[in-house]
Amino acid sequence: MWAQPRELRAAYAEGAWTPERIAGFLPGSVGVLGHEGAGVVEVVGEGVTHVAPGDHVSLSTLANCGTCADCDRGRPTMCRRAIGRPGRPFTRDGLPLHQFAANSAFAERTVVKAVQAVRIPDDIPLTSAALIGCGVLTGVGAVLNRARVDRGDSVLVIGTGGVGLNVLQGARLAGALRIVAVDTDPDKEAVAREFGATHFLTSVDGVREILPHGADHAFECVGRVELIRQAIDLLDRHGQAVLLGVPPAGAEASFVVSSMYLDKSVLGCRYGSSRPQRDIALYAELYRQGRLLLDELVGGTYPVEDFATARADAEAGRVARAVLTF
Repeated sequence: MWAQPRELRAAYAEGAWTPERIAGFLPGSVGVLGHEGAGVVEVVGEGVTHVAPGDHVSLSTLANCGTCADCDRGRPTMCRRAIGRPGRPFTRDGLPLHQFAANSAFAERTVVKAVQAVRIPDDIPLTSAALIGCGVLTGVGAVLNRARVDRGDSVLVIGTGGVGLNVLQGARLAGALRIVAVDTDPDKEAVAREFGATHFLTSVDGVREILPHGADHAFECVGRVELIRQAIDLLDRHGQAVLLGVPPAGAEASFVVSSMYLDKSVLGCRYGSSRPQRDIALYAELYRQGRLLLDELVGGTYPVEDFATARADAEAGRVARAVLTF
């Protein structure tokens, strides 16, 4: 699949980030898509010592520089060189092709910065390890790194898709006492409970019956402004709403300002505030210990040629994550 970077940005800004829109761009396009991936190292560049040919790796999309002030402070997601500077490591019919999300996982072979490749044990299935690099880092990381959920806290998760499920299991890992999942699809209850939900609702209307004072932490994982408002309204004193869903660019949300004077907070969160070299290795080990669910996220695997089927199954909610294989 190929697309002009400028038109890709326009599609994202208009909330029209769809395969049809991307695939419909003119020939001569210059981008290779794909942002979650894992594989086996084939070759490394000069000076790369932390991975070697034959190593299994999970890929991060965070191509941070490693030398700026934010990287030095342990905040690589804030590195200004980590996004918006796509390289062109591929060619097609003699034309250079841009990389997407510094990753381009929809290819038999890709090229990434050394900092993006994190070695993982060989016994972790690559189809499961592929999901660590975005959905798991974002969801679990939002809980552990950004919100810093503590033992005994109450957590509300709005939306139980791929990111929401990882928020649920992040809350479970953190020791949250009550974890309320909300999703309009009642068929998602079983998997939400498997990942850590102690309660499941099909709307936020019943949240106060479970959490009379509100939630210590509310995570909006859908990307709708009305749900952002509900997440804020359902906070307890000193509670915090963490925004993970992505509304259309330019969307605005509102809330009652006076409610914030009870020490409430609204937090943005980029990529789970993660440090991929640390966090991916941690999550891989938690998986090996049986404490982090990865296999259960993989609703189905599909040859890359069956992309349309994988996409349809994901959109219909038949799978938590559809994984493409080569």
